[in-house]
Amino acid sequence: MKGYVFAMVLLCCLTAPAVAFSAAEEGAPAVVVSIKPIHSLVAAVMEGVGEPRLLVKGSSSPHSYALRPSDARAIAGAQLVVWVGEELESFLEKPLAALGGGAVRLKLTDALKEHLLPVRSGGAWEEHGHDEKHGAPDPHFWLDPARAASFVDLLVPLLGRIDPAHSQRYRDNGERLKERLDSLRENLQRKVEPVKEVPYVVFHDAYRYFEQAYGLDAVGSITIGPERRPGARRIFEVREKIKALNARCVFSEPQFEPRLVATVIEGTGAEKGVLDPLGAGLPAGPETYFLLMNALADNLVACLERQ
Repeated sequence: MKGYVFAMVLLCCLTAPAVAFSAAEEGAPAVVVSIKPIHSLVAAVMEGVGEPRLLVKGSSSPHSYALRPSDARAIAGAQLVVWVGEELESFLEKPLAALGGGAVRLKLTDALKEHLLPVRSGGAWEEHGHDEKHGAPDPHFWLDPARAASFVDLLVPLLGRIDPAHSQRYRDNGERLKERLDSLRENLQRKVEPVKEVPYVVFHDAYRYFEQAYGLDAVGSITIGPERRPGARRIFEVREKIKALNARCVFSEPQFEPRLVATVIEGTGAEKGVLDPLGAGLPAGPETYFLLMNALADNLVACLERQ
């Protein structure tokens, strides 16, 4: 009898996850998304239907990411793969080229081409340091909520065609998301208003859409790769550039060592800050985009308001 009871308990434990599995996931399309900010917007549109799979998790960089076997299997079984483009996620070029005809591949630098700006270089703006050619689109469009809303307008009908049974849910979620994006845009405008005319420098020129949307005074980029420490000559050149641009703050990203940033700005009079365009420290989900954008504005203002 005891053995029978134990067997039944074990059977319940083994089958509980299947019983507890949300009914909303049943029949949901298999969607794979490359990076957190885009995944967050897709997750918000799919909320109540299913959850998209995120490829670049945690603090990993899309520039150096290597697909795991589980990622490759997810891509192979996907009905929709959403990525920005080879300018950002070069690791996806070959896997997506090898996909069969059953999957929809949504490359956003193509689909949103009319909404994108070209990468900038020359003068105070140095090369981005990855596979972006002159005249290529700047891929960081999500840092402008208005352009993020354009992505939502593209995504909602596409999901509806892939999954007609839930098309109304996608439309409803999309409308709510766009209302939140409008509110976010207005809130961010109020946040950054006091520092709009304060000059600053970024390590990596990833913030043009944010700067343009809010009229900020970014005056240049440095482009020091986090994987290689600069030599003494390069540090001297960077310091002179910071002083020449009269930058109040120099913003790095989470992957840069704090000691490197401190070394670079030593003697320049500039403060140091951190901007994160990808949400490295944030959990993935529908709220990630809003947390990311508010943190971006808060960190910018906190540094630029220092005296």
